[in-house]
Amino acid sequence: MKYIVIFLFASIVSSAQITKEQLNIMPWPQNITLSEGSFLLTKNFKVNITGAPNERIFQGATNFLRRLDGRTGQFIQQGFITALNEVPNAQLQINCVRAGKIDLYEDESYMLDITANKITINATTDVGALHALETLLQLVQNNNNSFYFPVSKISDFPRFTWRGLMIDGARHFMPIDVIKRNLDGMAAVKMNVFHWHLVDDQGWRIEMKKHPKLIQMASDGNYYTQEEIKSVVKYASDRGILVVPELDVPGHGSAILTAYPEIGSKVVNLNLNTGEKGQQFTQVLSYSVERNAGIFTPTLDPSNPKTYQLLNEFLDEICPLFPGKYFHIGGDENEGKDWDSNPKIQEFKKKHQLANNHELQTYFTMQLIPMLKKHGKVLMGWEEIMTKNMSKDAIIHSWKGANEGKPAGKSLVDAAKGGYKTVLSNGYYIDLVLGVEEHYTVDPMPKNSSLTDEEKRRILGGEATMWSELVSPETIDSRIWPRTAAIAERFWSNENVTDIKSMRKRLNVISFRLEELGLTHLKNKERLLRNISNNQKSDALLDLSNVCEPLKGYTRNKGGTEYQMYSPLTLFADVCTPDASDAVGFNEAVTNYLNSKTNENQIAVANYLNKWVRMDKDLLVLSNNAPLVQPLLPLSKSLSDLSEQLLLKISNKQGLDDSSLYGLLEKCNSKDYADVELAVYNSLRKLVQAKL
Repeated sequence: MKYIVIFLFASIVSSAQITKEQLNIMPWPQNITLSEGSFLLTKNFKVNITGAPNERIFQGATNFLRRLDGRTGQFIQQGFITALNEVPNAQLQINCVRAGKIDLYEDESYMLDITANKITINATTDVGALHALETLLQLVQNNNNSFYFPVSKISDFPRFTWRGLMIDGARHFMPIDVIKRNLDGMAAVKMNVFHWHLVDDQGWRIEMKKHPKLIQMASDGNYYTQEEIKSVVKYASDRGILVVPELDVPGHGSAILTAYPEIGSKVVNLNLNTGEKGQQFTQVLSYSVERNAGIFTPTLDPSNPKTYQLLNEFLDEICPLFPGKYFHIGGDENEGKDWDSNPKIQEFKKKHQLANNHELQTYFTMQLIPMLKKHGKVLMGWEEIMTKNMSKDAIIHSWKGANEGKPAGKSLVDAAKGGYKTVLSNGYYIDLVLGVEEHYTVDPMPKNSSLTDEEKRRILGGEATMWSELVSPETIDSRIWPRTAAIAERFWSNENVTDIKSMRKRLNVISFRLEELGLTHLKNKERLLRNISNNQKSDALLDLSNVCEPLKGYTRNKGGTEYQMYSPLTLFADVCTPDASDAVGFNEAVTNYLNSKTNENQIAVANYLNKWVRMDKDLLVLSNNAPLVQPLLPLSKSLSDLSEQLLLKISNKQGLDDSSLYGLLEKCNSKDYADVELAVYNSLRKLVQAKL
């Protein structure tokens, strides 16, 4: 009788046949085949590793078991994996041919084969095997009382070798725990390059033992110790991720020049009474760490030998902390104002036959190449470094401009045609708080370009950029995730994987799963809302946050407010995120209703409108003891007033005339309150315009 029960139970599990459309894998694999049947997960599930991998696979497989057990509550009996071939009869067999290198162009492919009683991962390197384990975690399914993997076969590999995320730790310092939990998030979606922006006008963030003035005078006490940096590099390496540091020069130089003003370009000419008529003296200005966001003039002096002496010494201390081959020197947004006003620098340009500031910056950048080369590093810089005389060994990082009518950077094509390897970030600036669709539809490989196959191979991939002017350690995760998972899919998956509806459906699940790794993009919202509500329970405040999004681009700072690096980032705009959840749902409800005015579709729209009417009334009560709610009331009232009228309209009852209705609609388009905008405006407009 016992065997009959087990057989029947197995049959129930096996009958839970699913389709590809039901899977929530991201990035989507290159090839996947589903078959009937399931692998039932029990506490006896074990992992065995064979081959010749790097030991990182032991930690990776152990972490996989803990995450799997945490999600399923199976009390899996296997604890820690520490050696090869520990459990030869284990249900999950991982075979790695060789140890993987943390470098570009490494073999990251894998084969995953799930049968009813065995799972096999075959990978050339342990890096590929780590990717397979992430896919396997995403494949976990359940019925009412058990967890299982669907019988399937996957063969997978990345489309691009550079799949990066940049985090700016210079503007707002991001502690080590922030960096590490985001590395975990990167690994979960198969990203492999962490670009760490460490120096800018607002701070120098690297401990310097030979030049302590940099952290004493230019860090405000917020910097990464060398041991912390080494720990991040190892943490990243254990997850198959390469760390690329950035020291931004010659512009963005306020922090460096605070410590070493003598290598700055700005001078003041003073006429002093010395007894000699017209005699001039030059005085070097002092500098200070910048407290604001923006582009500033402090720039290193390319004509001063001490500039190169100090940079060489800096790089001698920094480069050994980062074993990877690539070093980012910035090179962006140098307006050259201080160069233009400095007679000595102008004379230097003439002496070296440099026609303009671009050629002068190329001269400067070329001096860094041997400094880095002696440490085995390849120089990378933002697109401004690309001039006719720049070394072809440099990697060009494309971040602005237009390309053949597309949002991708023109410099990407110019770099590839010019013989440079290049990476695209234009279109992936996640700090702009654009919706996920705007990033997902940008491809690192330009469409309909005239690039040859060789030129296309120079496009290494893409990188999402998280500048930190308007984020804190508490909010940065909500600006990176979950949108970056969709960007990661663009870098990994086949170019034909473009279905927006599928992406959004899978992204909702992946967002939830990323919490397993300690990411705070969901849970910190509740804490910030408590601050705004003065610790009053309020569904209404949550409801408003689900239809509002932060102002796009760099348009925050309304009403004369200017954010410094120490200003509060605990307000309503910090709570709100791109792709406001109710805005997405309302848009779908409105589309369905206008396509088919059934009673069911009308109720779906009315439910949202009624909720916003109630919300406004509740927010008014809440505001009596919550000053931070007061700035939200005009926007909430505008939404409520229009919602009341739209409820009358869809019920065919008498309401306001069209002119008055459009007046209410435009109030909902305001961007003058709390640095947010109503993300439901376009759908509201469709209802106003509709002839019902």
